[in-house]
Order: sequence, then structure tokens, then C-alpha cells
Amino acid sequence: MKPIWIADDDQSIRFVLEKALQREQMPTRSFTNPREVLAALDEEGEGPQVLVSDIRMPGGSGLELLEKVKARHPGLPVIIMTAFSDLDSAVSAFQGGAFEYLPKPFDLPKAIELIRRAVDESQREEVAQESITAAPEMLGQAPAMQDVFRAIGRLSQSNVTVLITGESGSGKELVARALHKHSPRANGPFVAINTAAIPKDLLESELFGHERGAFTGAQTMRRGRFEQAEGGTLFLDEIGDMPFDLQTRLLRVLSDGHFYRVGGHSAVKANVRVIAATHQDLEQRVKEGVFREDLFHRLNVIRLRLPALRERREDIPMLARHFLQQSARQLGVEPKRISEAALEKLSRFSFPGNVRQLENVCHWLTVMAPAQVIEPKDLPPEIGLAVGESGPTAAAVAPAPVPGLDGVAPAVVGAAPAAVAGDWESGLQAEAMTLLLSGRMDVWDELTRRFERKLILTALDTTRGRRIEAAHKLGIGRNTITRKIQELGLEE
Repeated sequence: MKPIWIADDDQSIRFVLEKALQREQMPTRSFTNPREVLAALDEEGEGPQVLVSDIRMPGGSGLELLEKVKARHPGLPVIIMTAFSDLDSAVSAFQGGAFEYLPKPFDLPKAIELIRRAVDESQREEVAQESITAAPEMLGQAPAMQDVFRAIGRLSQSNVTVLITGESGSGKELVARALHKHSPRANGPFVAINTAAIPKDLLESELFGHERGAFTGAQTMRRGRFEQAEGGTLFLDEIGDMPFDLQTRLLRVLSDGHFYRVGGHSAVKANVRVIAATHQDLEQRVKEGVFREDLFHRLNVIRLRLPALRERREDIPMLARHFLQQSARQLGVEPKRISEAALEKLSRFSFPGNVRQLENVCHWLTVMAPAQVIEPKDLPPEIGLAVGESGPTAAAVAPAPVPGLDGVAPAVVGAAPAAVAGDWESGLQAEAMTLLLSGRMDVWDELTRRFERKLILTALDTTRGRRIEAAHKLGIGRNTITRKIQELGLEE
């Protein structure tokens, strides 16, 4: 990870932040004025992971520094530190693209939590940018995919709203990124949000931001995704699951180009292109009364249907080779080759999870296949059984041990893993393998939810329900544990 840069003429502030970040295993580098920061950028070229800057320093202001840094590194999160008397100035920093502001004197755990959030945002942007520049945007020789490519080309100079439809895992976000990359807004940000993955009570703030004091815990003003996407593209995934009342607010933005932050009274102009996606039948959702008809027509200006993988089977060999190369790079191992017989077997599989499932299978093969050349017998059990081969049921097939993962394989895939005293990681591995081989496409979310639920309940049990003490023991913030309790339904 690149270092966190701290710019402040107050030695005590620098010292406190340096020590706290070092305890979190985050490297730091400190500066006393804006000139030093700009000189370091000139000398090294590569910017920091996050820049934390005071608003008032000798030799220049944090706002001026923000403007110059953003001109060189548009995606760099910048946190502006300010005294309470400077809040008006800090609010204006958002117009220059600040990630957040940190009022002085600050609560150190909250400051570290804010910086960690900025680091997460920075790393997501790096991964997204790397995937856009280092790998092909999309692969496909099938006629159905060539139609998609032609549509992207025709839309390349347009700012029109696009609705992408297709089954889960078919690559709708890749299409949205391609539309952005080849549009007049390519130099602006691409911001994605899955409207189905965020709790209803948090989604409004995520989209439109909030003013300080808008609700309990809103201690600072926060820009929403619409403001973060200013001048670029906002991708609204799983739009069919958006709550009905928020559909009204979204329609208003699409209609007149303005919105209000939660708790705000001043309209904010939105210069954003909206691309939406869904795996659902929106016409049917409209008939059922759960999706606004006027919003549907506003989104459905251009509809782009993405074919399921079973409709483009001729692309499976090319995609499989690509994903095997990609998995090998991610894991730092030699890429595995796949035999024609194994490719033929893959091509006959229906892939209900589409391209995402094929990618997961290739990642599994990179780890699990015993030899450098993948043969049909090395494929996951559900592949062979689904294409009509005889043999034991999938639940009775045990995959080979995974090197580097304790050398332990679950005894039965599809059955509850046997408890191994003191070896919960093997149990987690067994459960993950069970879910992955079942064809589920939400394994990450499912296991994360169960892990967080068990961890928080255990901590609350040890503190007899005292949340602040439980948060302290877990090493997370009070707001974080409160949000997680709400998201996981632990208050019921």
C-alpha cells in the first residue's frame, strides 16, 4: 500500500496521526506545508494512497493544495482538516472534490476510521482502473456479443440514458464501464452502486449525500454518489430493487437535473450520465405496482440486452483461457492450460451463473487442479454431472486438498462440515467450497453476513449488550457497530 500523506504545520497533529496509522499498519509520510507536498509529487510522480491536509498552513491553504493535487490525480481521496471556525471554508472544499473533511479537535478513532474509508475508496478505484487498462474490456466472438459491441460503438458519442438488461453474472457492469470509457465523459469518474446491496435507510444518503446533523450520527456533511460522479457516469445496478419512495427522488433528478442532500435545503445540480441495469423484468415490476412507470420510461431510452453465456457457447473457450491467465496473475502462480476435451465439456455446461460462474470455476481450477494441464476429470463435479455423466452424486465427491490451505479438504461437499477443534479456518474452507460448488452467486455476501453476525453477537454477549464496549473490543467504531446491528437485523 502507498503511504498516507499528512500535511499540517502542527507537529503534534502530525505525530498523533502518524502513530495511530502506524498501529493500523498503514505507512505515513508527513509535510509541513503545501509546497513540500507539490514538490514530492513532482519528484516522484506517483501520489499517495490518501492525502490528509490542514486547511490553513504557512505558504498556502489546503484548498489551494486540493485544487492542484486533484488536477494531477483526480481519483486521489483528499481529507481536509479544519477548525470548527473554518467549517464554511471546508464545505467549499467539496466543490473542489474533497473526499471528506475532519473538524478539529477530532476524535482519533473516528479520524482513523475516516482515513480507512478513504483508503478503501482509493483501492477500489485502483483495482477498477487496473482492470480497465490492463485487461480487455469485454471478450466475445458470438453474434449476440458482436451486437452488443456494435451498440456500444453507436452510443460512443452519446450521453443518452441506457438501461442494460441481462441475467445475474452476465457482465452488465462491464458494459456500463465500456459505455463510459468510450463516451465524451471518459475523463470523468465512473461511480457504481448496487441499489439492492445497501439497506433502504442508508440508500438515500448513499445516493444523494447528507448535511451535517441530518440524522443521528451525521456529524459531517457527506457527498453522495451523484456528486462523486459529477462530470462522469453513475451506474445504478439492480435498479429494479430500488425502494419505491427513492424511485420518486431519482425520477426528479433525471427530469430536472437537480437534487437535495438529506437534510439539505439548497438544490445541487447533477451533471451526470445515468446507466441503469437489472436482471428483472421491469415491465412486470411496473404491472405489479412496485416500480414507477414514469421512471421506467425515463430509464428505458436505450435498452441494451446482454446475452446469457449459454446463448454464446462459442465464447466459452476464449473466456476460460482468459480467466485462467487472470487467476494465475492474481495468485502469483504459473498459468494452467486447459485441454480441448475439458473445454468441450465446459462448453456443454449451461452456466446458470453466466460469465461470473465461469470466472469462479477457472479460479477454482487454478487452485485445485493437480497438474498444469486441466483435463475433464479435473473439472468441478457439478460440471460433469450437469452434462449427463454418470458417477457419484456431487454431495459425495470430495475435492482434492488445496496446497497452502492447511492441506485439509472437506470430507463431504454438500454436507455440513465436521467440527474440527481449534481449526475454524478449515470449517470456513469447507463451507465456502460447499456454497461455491452449489452454484450460488452470493457466496461472499452470505459468508460475510454470517461471520459478522456471529462476531457481533459474541462480542455483545461478553459485554452483556453494551454496544460501545463491544465495539471497543472488536476494534471498530461505535457508528460501525450500530450500522451493522441494523443491517444484520440484530435489534429484533
